[in-house]
Amino acid sequence: MTTAKIHINSIEDVKKFVSIVSGCPYDVDITSGRYAIDAKSIMGIFSLDLSKDLDVKIHSDDCGDFLDDIKEFIVG
Repeated sequence: MTTAKIHINSIEDVKKFVSIVSGCPYDVDITSGRYAIDAKSIMGIFSLDLSKDLDVKIHSDDCGDFLDDIKEFIVG
């Protein structure tokens, strides 16, 4: 499993992020506090507090291409 911290600022960012994640062959989750949602769920992401940084859990160790695709959202 690989993790990253992301920040999504707007509705357009959510749409773009979900579009990228939907193309992944492996599971990707987003956690915020005690909540965990499927990163491929646009409604799930909208249910989170987007003013805070979110933790992404990628259920693959071979996800370098995916991390490159989401680099604009990665913080830290």
